[in-house]
Amino acid sequence: MLLNISQLTQHYGSALALDGVSFGVEKDSCTAILGRNGAGKTTLLQTLVGVMPATSGTILLDGQDVTTAPSHKRARRGLGYVPQGREIFSDLSVGQNIEIVLRNHRVSEPDTLRDEIVSLFPVLGEMWTRRGGDLSGGQQQQLAIGRALASRPKVLILDEPTEGIQPSIVQAIEDAIRDLKGRMAILLVEQYYEFALSVADDYVVLDRGRVVKSGRGASMDADDVAALLTV
Repeated sequence: MLLNISQLTQHYGSALALDGVSFGVEKDSCTAILGRNGAGKTTLLQTLVGVMPATSGTILLDGQDVTTAPSHKRARRGLGYVPQGREIFSDLSVGQNIEIVLRNHRVSEPDTLRDEIVSLFPVLGEMWTRRGGDLSGGQQQQLAIGRALASRPKVLILDEPTEGIQPSIVQAIEDAIRDLKGRMAILLVEQYYEFALSVADDYVVLDRGRVVKSGRGASMDADDVAALLTV
């Protein structure tokens, strides 16, 4: 496993947000995390990238224990994160958003990686000098993913990348995930079942901070996963 999570727990004060979560993410694959609102999906991702501390359990990235590492060191070791809300630098241009990550991570062959990002999301090349804050929501989402890719992650973590996005850009993001998962691991939290079904090699369903079901993406219909997501 490229990313291995074992018995991960996390507390909000006295409330248990994650309760012994265990699963793995294979290299060159996409794992979808599914669950109702409040199931613990975003908390899980924030704990994995170090925004929130784990109470107990372990997080192994490519065999290295990063459970207590600060978030910037996890990023250096290969975790790329696109949070809900995108959190791009709205006052910087598209190009500056990407260049600052390329420089910070001292990426070898930055020109090649820059070209790969623009090839994946051509609109970023078209709007290279445009302020990030002037882009549409879907364009900002593509920029947020492109910026995460500029760190050359081993695992790309996406928190609901299709939320509030127009269908044409949802398709572009789906195409990008299909392309990227042959080169890195992808961990995807997704609210739309059909989108998750279309890209997931594996799935994990959370409920009240616990894993209640997991399996291969191709078996999601047969496993009646959709029924676990209804209110």
